Amino acid sequence: MRRVMFQFRVAPDRLAEYAAAHARVWPEMLDALHETGWHNYSIFTGPDGQVVGYLETEDLAAAQAGMAQREVNARWQAAMAPFFDGAGPDEQLVELTEIFHLETQLAAVSDDAERGTR
Repeated sequence: MRRVMFQFRVAPDRLAEYAAAHARVWPEMLDALHETGWHNYSIFTGPDGQVVGYLETEDLAAAQAGMAQREVNARWQAAMAPFFDGAGPDEQLVELTEIFHLETQLAAVSDDAERGTR
């Protein structure tokens, strides 16, 4: 399973409303995300409108394509559009590069120790 982190921006003056909308995501949207490969998905916001998302998926492109085909996603994106200045999250999403993961490095150290190469 691949870990993915991404960022985009929301209008800072709409952050409270944006957070409220995500506190009660439609059940059919939740199902669609799960069914199309979005797992352990979280969204974080900063006071300046910065939004950072994290998910685990086998294939991000396939997960995004799966959501693009869902009618509920089109409705959700339309409902979220007022929170953005210009392009919505699908158009401005920037994937971040993972440079450190504790468990991966701990496992590597453990493997090295078992092989006597540590």
